[in-house]
Amino acid sequence: MKAIAVQRGSDGPTLIEKPRPTPDEGEALLRTLRVGVDGTDHEVISGSHGGFPEGEDHMVLGHEAVAVVEDANGTDLDEGDVVVPTVRRPPADGSNEYFERGEPDMAPEGEYVERGIVGDHGYMAEYVTSRPEYLVSIAEELWEVGFLVEPISITEKAMEHAYAARSAFEWTPESALVLGNRSLGLLTLAMLEYGVDSDRSFAAHDFERTYCLGRRERPDPTVDIIDEIGATYVNSNETPLETVPEAHEPMDFVYEATGYAPHAFETVEALAPNGVGALLGIPDSWEFEVDGGRIHNELVLHNKALVGTVNSHVKHFEGAVDTLAELPDWLR
Repeated sequence: MKAIAVQRGSDGPTLIEKPRPTPDEGEALLRTLRVGVDGTDHEVISGSHGGFPEGEDHMVLGHEAVAVVEDANGTDLDEGDVVVPTVRRPPADGSNEYFERGEPDMAPEGEYVERGIVGDHGYMAEYVTSRPEYLVSIAEELWEVGFLVEPISITEKAMEHAYAARSAFEWTPESALVLGNRSLGLLTLAMLEYGVDSDRSFAAHDFERTYCLGRRERPDPTVDIIDEIGATYVNSNETPLETVPEAHEPMDFVYEATGYAPHAFETVEALAPNGVGALLGIPDSWEFEVDGGRIHNELVLHNKALVGTVNSHVKHFEGAVDTLAELPDWLR
């Protein structure tokens, strides 16, 4: 079968031939339908993030996928089921407490592998195998956009943790700012603007005013999407993050999806009292000056919070399936 992989010493992805996998007992064989590409894939290809499977000279790319069950192989799945696979799997030396209690997304580095990212092959292959507990069902009519479930699940988890950080009091957020107008930022903006009604989704639908901060100048298709969503576009070349409260309003919620290291600190000042910022971007090492005392004061005196979040698991994928189904058709 054909697969798209990154090889040791290469400077880009390569189309390779691999044997069609045979599922082990307890695994199903999946035929890949579509695979998405995001910033993490580019980081893996460049070598700045992730790592090869142990003892392998290549890694099949892709962690945002939708597939169909080709061979149920004695599992409780049915041939023809459309599924979305999660990303994290137990490390080579076996399971651990995080997987055993259903929280692999909270496992520290070294206690997991991630398919298509670090330590395990991904989904950019004609066929892959998986245990059913790492698969989430999706309606057949959504298969064409099923690869969006994984990135949406990342925001599902971020929203869960943001609300948990404010759960000690009655938090009624009205304004939200998304940092970054690439794919994850735009999906998140749509989630915050439109919301969902499903009990399985963690996506909030309380925001009355939404904003998106980006560096692109009009005309630009991503800015057109922001306008269509109904959010306010903020050009950071004209209005840097730290000036957003004065130019627009302090934000109850800030979602950082850029990996631009100063944003982690500027988010604190952009927040309204009692606000929370979710940090998802992964920056390179970067030394710069910050007023640590001022940031400390803002956090303490105004009851602000920052949460860092990465990866997601089955419950977030299930919420993401519901969210995807309820987003406007033109966004899908």
